[in-house]
Amino acid sequence: MVTRRGFIDGTSAAGAAALFGIAAPASATPRAGAGVGVRDAELRARDAMRAANVGMRASYAALKSEMISRLSPVIVVQNDATGGTFTLIQDGNQQESVSPVPELFELAKSISHVPQGIFSTLATYLSDKVPNLPNADRIDPHDLDMVASEGPRADGWIRPLQNYAATLTTARRQLGEANLPQELEISCAKILDEALTFIRDSVRAGTFEMASFEEFSGRTYPSIRTNMKYAAAAQISGVEGLMRKWRESIGEEAWRDLYTVVLSIWTTSELNQASIIVRRCMNPAKAATHLIDLPTVEVPHDPIFVALDNLARIVQDNVSAELVFPTDPMIADAFRGKEDLLSVEILRQIGATTRSPTTSPSAASACPRQKEKTQPAV
Repeated sequence: MVTRRGFIDGTSAAGAAALFGIAAPASATPRAGAGVGVRDAELRARDAMRAANVGMRASYAALKSEMISRLSPVIVVQNDATGGTFTLIQDGNQQESVSPVPELFELAKSISHVPQGIFSTLATYLSDKVPNLPNADRIDPHDLDMVASEGPRADGWIRPLQNYAATLTTARRQLGEANLPQELEISCAKILDEALTFIRDSVRAGTFEMASFEEFSGRTYPSIRTNMKYAAAAQISGVEGLMRKWRESIGEEAWRDLYTVVLSIWTTSELNQASIIVRRCMNPAKAATHLIDLPTVEVPHDPIFVALDNLARIVQDNVSAELVFPTDPMIADAFRGKEDLLSVEILRQIGATTRSPTTSPSAASACPRQKEKTQPAV
């Protein structure tokens, strides 16, 4: 096995680039924006500077690759429609992969999603004008315009909505055989009945509007809250039961240093349901740094590798930040956290008084309309 030191000492920047699939800078071609007739010596000097970064990235990748096989213990959580798949990894080896949440979670959520299913069928046929509704100020007109591409004059929604009604009718007819708790069965029946009534009335009229849809969805909301109660209870019991089992299996000493990586899409990455439950089961002193919520663009092809690859990067950055930036804790925190390393300096130069990306800087409230020649602040 090639060690990091052997790799760094014995591999040129160009060789490192080839080994790790990193494109080495071309020595004969100026970068975009370079002036015509740039001296060869200048090109070589700049390429030599870039080679230093290529070498860094190669050694960084080597360290990360080595660490992946040593990370332990790790739980990887994949959020899904059944309440999540949980995988325990020790010493680089996958020990067990479990879907611990009772089926009641999936069933309760399936019926709760019915209004969203109707909306998704009708959305492109909405009017692109926000009507006078109590929550009208919460609907962005441009967002609505992007969604409502067909408009209310088209009737392409009728057949798909009738097809969905057939699915809901079957679910309603067989609901009593699902052996649900009585309260949950009643709430599911209410949602299905209201959905079928809305579909029937809309198809008969050959039209619908946002106001009528909101009236329908408002009537289902109390029942959806009931379903949410049962789904949450099922997930808590399933996840906490598995955590207790694994804690006993790997022992208290190992559990104290447990890493957990929760993979999710952006829309569920903040206050993720699995993260909330798992955090309660982890070492409180380390949960803030060892529980990683990892939003992904879509479900990864290899979620375990994606989780471990990102975790390795986070762990090595935690140590690197303190050694590379020992004199500036703010920059070290940026490097080891979610902030871009340049964020502190960029905020300083634009005169921002806050580090929050969602808050408009008070000293520079708008991007300049024209490009101005400015010198970096010193």
